[in-house]
Amino acid sequence: MSAPLADLKNAVIINTLRSCQLFTGLPIADLQNIANVSAVKMLEKDEYLFHENDPARGFYIVQTGAVNVHRVIASGREQVIHVFRAGDSFAEASLATPTGYPADARAVETTQVLLVQKDGIIELLKRQPELALRMLGSMSSHLRVLVGQIEDLTAKDVETRLANWLVKRCPNQQSESPVKIELTVTKRVLAAELGTVGETFSRTLAKFRDQKLITVKSKIVTVLSPAKLSALLRRNLGE
Repeated sequence: MSAPLADLKNAVIINTLRSCQLFTGLPIADLQNIANVSAVKMLEKDEYLFHENDPARGFYIVQTGAVNVHRVIASGREQVIHVFRAGDSFAEASLATPTGYPADARAVETTQVLLVQKDGIIELLKRQPELALRMLGSMSSHLRVLVGQIEDLTAKDVETRLANWLVKRCPNQQSESPVKIELTVTKRVLAAELGTVGETFSRTLAKFRDQKLITVKSKIVTVLSPAKLSALLRRNLGE
């Protein structure tokens, strides 16, 4: 690899690290050390990054595209844990366990990820304990997402979960002005993320459309009145 090309690749890796919450505010020297133990990996749509119990090679940061992290439950259905997008890191917890990755990870679309390699980052953590604290913070953030998801899946029906998902993406939840929301994953993936199947998800969208709460055009869902959808959500939650 020529020097200019190597420098460009290194700069892209550092920019990816800088954009990740895990490493926000780190000085360039620390980012360079992490870049030195990182590698870029390309994935085609539906290509697996890893499977449950595969030996952990490190953790990942999404550069472009999206990664669906999921488990296959007893019924054989895929339960989405989370869809990670550009700037998100995932699988950090695998650094601390010898049992391998706890779930499957598959590209939702053509995707590029950065692998922060396990052996290299562990050596850095030994020398820089503050990095370990940052990673604990990131894993705590992931845990909050999972706890919220468990609450959604156990305490709410599909209508309520979808309303909640849409309302969360409205900047002003009490506004009467329409808000456009772009679906960055397929409806099938979003349905799985909400703990349901595609048919039920589509029926719920149609119900909201009939109630004049939303319109749907291709990948754009327009919430016609966040305030009305928020009111529906509150009623469903018994508030």
